[in-house]
Amino acid sequence: MLKGKRLGFIGGGNMAEAMIKGLLSAAFIEAKNLFVSDPRSERLDSLHREYRVKPAAGNRDLVDKSDIVILAVKPQIIKDVLLDVRDGVTGEKLIISIAAGVPIKIIEDTLSDGGRKSVVRTMPNTPALVQQAITAIAAGTQVSKTDMKIAHRVFEAIGKTVDVEEAHLDAVTGLSGSGPAYVFLILEALSDAGVKMGLSRSVANALTLQTVLGAAKLAQESGKHPGELKDMVTSPAGTTICGLHTLEAGGLRTTLMNAVEASTLRSKRLGEMALENDNAGCAEKKKR
Repeated sequence: MLKGKRLGFIGGGNMAEAMIKGLLSAAFIEAKNLFVSDPRSERLDSLHREYRVKPAAGNRDLVDKSDIVILAVKPQIIKDVLLDVRDGVTGEKLIISIAAGVPIKIIEDTLSDGGRKSVVRTMPNTPALVQQAITAIAAGTQVSKTDMKIAHRVFEAIGKTVDVEEAHLDAVTGLSGSGPAYVFLILEALSDAGVKMGLSRSVANALTLQTVLGAAKLAQESGKHPGELKDMVTSPAGTTICGLHTLEAGGLRTTLMNAVEASTLRSKRLGEMALENDNAGCAEKKKR
């Protein structure tokens, strides 16, 4: 699917590096066909030394050399980046955005010259750094089935993928995008609890990490509902039911649901702000 394709990353940050590492490790693409642009020359040098990818002279140079362009930049600067490269974005190129909260419409409209623009919006998460990400992928209005297959192939290099409607990407952000931070907080709390009960920090950390990793693996591979797996651990009048009772009394379930909801609403608001800024810019142009 990616054989012979040239793929470029605008932005050489952590997520771009994770994707480069995954693509090369999986042998999905050769280093000679990977390009990166970034304003930091030391970052480009580092990526070239580590992965033998090719630094581009700039964003427009990268677009000219690439069949697939990954927009791996902060949402705040994506509009400027798109304006910088739009003359080089032909209908044959596939544009994939990992910029959180930026609607496909803004990307399509900014690049538009009346021709076809293939734009895919995605939301990977930070476990991409260890090739264990989950990436949600949404198609733009002019994306083909082949484009979507290519997008899935790219992100399969860093984990698993799912198709979603763009309207659901805010919920994806609230759940899997922000979710690792929730899990890290739970890991820290469990380890602290072990220390409180007399375990050494190293032992508490080891027990916590393997418990959460093992539980996730069991849930993934067993095919059983989490509630069913929970019941398998919970015996009558035992230790686990006492712990679960305390968690319920503390509102853990409700708090986690509220956290996902709050993150989702914030993601929606950021998207609205991006659209408002875009519309304000258009209104300003009309006045002129």
